[in-house]
Amino acid sequence: MLVLTRKSEESVIVGSTIEIKILGIKGDQVSLGFQAPKNISIYRKEIFKAIQDENREASRGQNDIESIFSILGRPFFQGANLNKEV
Repeated sequence: MLVLTRKSEESVIVGSTIEIKILGIKGDQVSLGFQAPKNISIYRKEIFKAIQDENREASRGQNDIESIFSILGRPFFQGANLNKEV
């Protein structure tokens, strides 16, 4: 981990396209400003983790069709086009 000391209004450049600027310091809180290309997503860590957890949970649901097959039996779906858009 790189550790830097910055004062208010000073910046750090990440790569060549992302600038992180110290906007202010009040007590134990630091206000940061981020300037980055629109295709770069910036999240607070707790939000990023929640998104990852939600995506992981959603990907587990992809096996639901196998559960349906095991309950109803594959013959029930014979001839059905399961990839057809409705």
